[in-house]
Amino acid sequence: MLIAAKFLISIVLILHVWIFLLETVLFRTRGRKVFGLKETQVDALAPLMSNQGCYNAFLAAALALGLMHPDPVIGRAFAIFGLACVAVAGVWGGVTVGRRILFVQTVPALAALIALLLA
Repeated sequence: MLIAAKFLISIVLILHVWIFLLETVLFRTRGRKVFGLKETQVDALAPLMSNQGCYNAFLAAALALGLMHPDPVIGRAFAIFGLACVAVAGVWGGVTVGRRILFVQTVPALAALIALLLA
């Protein structure tokens, strides 16, 4: 089960690195399209999205520490913290932005969290 948990955590980590890139570096091009924004909205939203992207990078960092920390107890704590934060952020995004976020963020994070807790 630990292998499954690490695999699922890796998926959530990669997803949040991708979200970070879409909200920061790629926001004016690919990010705008992914988020379904009009060209006229980009300049006004770019600072907000960049800030949001920063938070997604922090979530990815917590998950990376969870996977790579040399002390397994500390690594597990980082993974649990990161996955719980992703799940809560996904619920909040699902309520305030769109239901799709529940399936993109919350479901994978909860699956990884359950696998980790059962490992």
